[in-house]
Amino acid sequence: MPRYTPEQLAKRNASVWTEIQIKLAPIQFLIFLTGIVLNTLYANHIIDIKFYWISVALLFKTLFFVVLFITGMFFEKDIFGKWVFSKEFFWEDVGSSIATVFHFLYFILAWKGLPENILVIGAYLAYLSYILNAIQYLVRIWLEKSHERKVKLKAGVEEA
Repeated sequence: MPRYTPEQLAKRNASVWTEIQIKLAPIQFLIFLTGIVLNTLYANHIIDIKFYWISVALLFKTLFFVVLFITGMFFEKDIFGKWVFSKEFFWEDVGSSIATVFHFLYFILAWKGLPENILVIGAYLAYLSYILNAIQYLVRIWLEKSHERKVKLKAGVEEA
C-alpha cells in the first residue's frame, strides 16, 4: 500500500522539508555513532573518558533528534495537512515520540542524581529507541521503493 497519492508525492518531491530531512538524518546518525562509541568505551573502561562527555554526546543527539522531529512536523503538515500523527506517518510519529521520551528520561535521571552506571544504561536505552525508530523508517522507505518499482514494471508491461 503506497503512502503517497500522486499529488502528495509531487508535494514531497518539491518540499524544502524533504531536502532538510535528507540532509539532517545522516548527520544525526553520525552523532548517534559518536555517542554510542563514547558510551561503550566508558561503560567497558576501554579508555579513560570523563562521564561529562557521555552527557554531552547524548545532549547533542537529543537536540538533533528534536530538530528532526520538528522539521518532520513541518514536512508532515506540508504534505499531509497535519502537524503530527497523520495516518500516513502515524507509526513513525509514535516511534519518534517514544524515542523522545527515552532521550529526555536520561536527563531526568541525571537531574535526580542517579549514579553514572544507571545513566549509562539510560543512554543505551535512548540510543536503542533511536535505532528502533530509524529501522522503522528505513523499512517503510524500502517497502515504498519496492512498491514504486512494481507499479512501474506493471505500467511498462501494460503499455507493451
